[in-house]
Amino acid sequence: MPQLAISVKDLSKIYGEQTAVSHATFEVPLGSVCGFVGPNGSGKTTTIRMLLGLITPTGGSGTVLGEDIRSPEKYLSKVGAMIEGPAFYPMLSGRENLKVLADLGGFSHARVDTLLTKVGLGDRGGSKFKTYSLGMKQRLGIAAALLPQPQLLILDEPTNGLDPNGIQEIRELIKELAEEGTSVFVSSHILAELEMISEYLVMLRKGKVLFSGLTQELLGNQKPITTVKPEYLVDLSKLTAIVNDFGYESKIENGSIQIPVGPEFGAVINRAAFEVGITLSIISTQQPTLEETFFEMTGEK
Repeated sequence: MPQLAISVKDLSKIYGEQTAVSHATFEVPLGSVCGFVGPNGSGKTTTIRMLLGLITPTGGSGTVLGEDIRSPEKYLSKVGAMIEGPAFYPMLSGRENLKVLADLGGFSHARVDTLLTKVGLGDRGGSKFKTYSLGMKQRLGIAAALLPQPQLLILDEPTNGLDPNGIQEIRELIKELAEEGTSVFVSSHILAELEMISEYLVMLRKGKVLFSGLTQELLGNQKPITTVKPEYLVDLSKLTAIVNDFGYESKIENGSIQIPVGPEFGAVINRAAFEVGITLSIISTQQPTLEETFFEMTGEK
C-alpha cells in the first residue's frame, strides 16, 4: 500500500503563453489533512484538476494513491472530490440526489442515509435541495464525494461563502473524517481554519510551490513578534528610539510597537523604559499566524 496519498514532481500546466502551474513538487502523506493555500490565480484549482484527471499536465509527473495521474481510471474509484461547489437537482430531496449519484457511480443505496447523518443532514434528507442553506448544500456535496468510500477526499474551497457556524461544521466534519483514516486535501482561502485542522501545508504563488511540509514546521520557522505599548502615546517616539538603540527594527501599529523578537526582550525593554520614566501598559509576544505568514511569503494583502 502506498505511503503517500499524493506525490507530484515538476508538475506543470501551460495554456498558450500562460503558465498556470510551474514545476510543482510536493507530497501529501496518507492519512493526513493537508491544506492547499495560495492567492486567487495561483494554480490551486488547475493542480486539483490535474490530480483528478480532468486536464492533462504539460510536463512533470504525479501519483495519487500510488497510481500515475495520467491513468486516472486506476485510482478515481478510491477518490472523492468536490470542486467549484456541488451541483444537484433543485427539485429532488437531498436523499434522492444522493441516490441518483449512487446509481450513476454504481454505489449501493445503503450508505445514503448513513452519509446524510454523518454530514449532519439526517433530519433534512427528505427536504428538497432548493430549500437548503448554503452550508447544507456544501455538506451534501461532501456526502456525495464520500459515496465511493474514498481513501482520499479532495475539497476545493468547501467553506466558500459560509457563515462562522457553517465553517465550524465543515471543519469538524473534516477532522472527523481524518480521524477515521480518510486522507483530506483541502483548498481554502480561510487560513485560520486550515491552521486549525491541517497537519501539512502546500503553499502556491503564481503556480510555484513556496512551501510544502508540516504546518508547525512553517510556523515554527517564523520570528515571534513582541508588542510593546506605552501608557501614554506621547512616549511612543521615545520608546521607538530605545528599541532602535537595541538594534531591532520595529514598526508602529495601533499605538504600539511591533518588534521581531522573542519574549526574552520583554524584561529588557521594560527596564529600559522604566529608567527613562516610561510606563508600559502592554508587553506581549505572539508567534505569527498562518495568515500573517502567508501574507509575508506571498506578498499578498
